[in-house]
Amino acid sequence: MGQTLLVSGSEKANQSLAQFVRSTDRAERILTAQSGGEARRLLLEQEIGILIVNAPLPDEFGHELAIHAVHTTAAGALLLVKEDTAEAAAEKVEPDGVLVLPKPLNRSMLFQSLRLLRAARNRMASLQIENRKLHRKIEEIRTVDRAKCVLIECCGMTEPDAHAYIEKTAMDQRITKLQAANQILGANAPC
Repeated sequence: MGQTLLVSGSEKANQSLAQFVRSTDRAERILTAQSGGEARRLLLEQEIGILIVNAPLPDEFGHELAIHAVHTTAAGALLLVKEDTAEAAAEKVEPDGVLVLPKPLNRSMLFQSLRLLRAARNRMASLQIENRKLHRKIEEIRTVDRAKCVLIECCGMTEPDAHAYIEKTAMDQRITKLQAANQILGANAPC
């Protein structure tokens, strides 16, 4: 599912959050950082599933880090801010998909927020898999269409004839239509 990254200016706060997350999650691993810069480095090096930012951080407030994470990774982000700034922080980050919780923390709210982030991340992961499948399918269609164009231009075939030729080549050689199309594109027309 991915690792959980806790970012807080205080090691004590990181330990407290880590203890709570371990009690509610079966996360592969919990990583901690004490600054936005350190967290950004970890985001580049590790696959992070959930990011929890305990604002403010020593080098930045923390909302920039949370927004950066949701735009550049598949991580779900939770921003913990003081109660008097929670509404303003939520207006800044919620349009980007970052959840905001006011401090002091309510354990049940934190638990529900983590569950929501996990559910959203699982949904996002399935959508990403589907998106990759669709991109591969689109690329396959484009390649086959380019091969058809080569057959039409170089061999004088009609579009249905070119399509049938690619399918027959794929069946005869026991390869996919994509592989047959790549053979046609790699060769100087089979005519």
